[in-house]
Amino acid sequence: MRPSEPDLGARRPPAPTEEERALFRATLKDAQPLKKAKPANSGVGAGLRPAPTISPEKAEPNCGVRSAPPPALPPRKPAPNPGLDRRTAERLRKGEIPIERRIDLHGMTQENAHAALDRFVRAAWSEGRRMLLVITGKGSIGSGGGVLRQGVPRWLGAGEHASRVLKITPAQPRHGGSGAYYVLLRRRRDEEP
Repeated sequence: MRPSEPDLGARRPPAPTEEERALFRATLKDAQPLKKAKPANSGVGAGLRPAPTISPEKAEPNCGVRSAPPPALPPRKPAPNPGLDRRTAERLRKGEIPIERRIDLHGMTQENAHAALDRFVRAAWSEGRRMLLVITGKGSIGSGGGVLRQGVPRWLGAGEHASRVLKITPAQPRHGGSGAYYVLLRRRRDEEP
């Protein structure tokens, strides 16, 4: 090695032995050389074959087009309390938000209770009240917990008040426990009736 050449630390592989050369020749004795393709033109892509053309009669219907859209992603779960921050949701659950209006439906028929609840929520909404307590009573254990107790969340979630109600949650024991609900209404905008 000359002093001006850097030492790369790479060695050349040893020259093949006569036995290795004979084996190589024996392996390739039946091999045929590949035919060289004639260039179609001398420009870019010379030596490449042109794409085959397919007549419209022989073309498959929807050739190259997806027949179905890609599978959609599963729908995202909505936030546990849309429009309600975590701190407010926790205060509501613990019964720490001051109750502004209350109604006791205990002992009413289902029809009368539904009508009274509608009037109550409508009045609270028009006054700008937000935190309501709805007392339903626990109902009998044998009937699954009471008709009013089961009906109030459905009535508020599906009727005219569905867009007004932000959250319904069972009340704390000091406010009636499982026989009452906290109902938090959305903030009223001036343009809303």
